[in-house]
Amino acid sequence: MLRAVTVFCGSSLGRDPRHGATARELGAELARRGIALVYGGGRVGLMGVLADAVFAAGGRVIGVIPGFLQTRELLHPRIPPPDLFVTDSLFRRKEIMFKRADAFAALPGGLGTLDELLEVVTLSQLGRHSKPCGLLDPLGYFDPFLAQLRRAVDEAFIDPHHLARLNVAPDPSSLLDALSRPPP
Repeated sequence: MLRAVTVFCGSSLGRDPRHGATARELGAELARRGIALVYGGGRVGLMGVLADAVFAAGGRVIGVIPGFLQTRELLHPRIPPPDLFVTDSLFRRKEIMFKRADAFAALPGGLGTLDELLEVVTLSQLGRHSKPCGLLDPLGYFDPFLAQLRRAVDEAFIDPHHLARLNVAPDPSSLLDALSRPPP
């Protein structure tokens, strides 16, 4: 049963406003299912849209932000103190987000989003956890990334079994359903 999902996503909105709509839909669906959001603690970009949607639907938000990013990612002011973690490093941020999650998901984002996603998928591959991982991708943002991963499978750098651990879904409901199942 999913109690909390860590979502990695951009501190930018991106160019396409539909990314924000997807973040809002995911936030509403998390709250509707009673699943807490664990995320990077910011109020800007897709992070802020996602958190605002969870709050608007009456859900729980757990924010984890390094002290040095409080002004850059603008710490979300609505996160209550017991659910707010200010860390001394990105490494500690990722550790707390990892421990508090039953599953991991990514929305569009940049290098930080990809770093966080690839780390949890790699840890799964190495047998360090068995928490489901997924991408919410209704607009094809991750298509080039997924093509690169498939090429790595074709070139025998990634075992197809490990790539199968990454659920790709076109909508929030399908994503959360996939994350509710144990990984293969």
